[in-house]
Amino acid sequence: MAAKLKKGDKVIVLTGKDKGKTGEIDRVMPADNKAVVNGLNISIRHTKQTQQSQGGRLPQAMPIELSNLALVDGNGKATRVGFRMEDDKKVRFAKTTGEAI
Repeated sequence: MAAKLKKGDKVIVLTGKDKGKTGEIDRVMPADNKAVVNGLNISIRHTKQTQQSQGGRLPQAMPIELSNLALVDGNGKATRVGFRMEDDKKVRFAKTTGEAI
């Protein structure tokens, strides 16, 4: 099945502590059905000091379930993603505006 959300997409969080916030997808993990969004779902990770890094309490973006994310269309609103054929190519489009992504 084709991916509805991909790396680099601008998304909005639908539920959870970051509800209503927008960000860009850094990484998608299809096997886990999750994505990491830059600057959202931040938790503090405690790391040991190494020769390369200082260590301490470092903020890190944690994965969010894909069902809790929605793509942002040209108007800045959440939209669902559909697929259609354009010139023998499968193209994603925003259901609210109908424009290709």
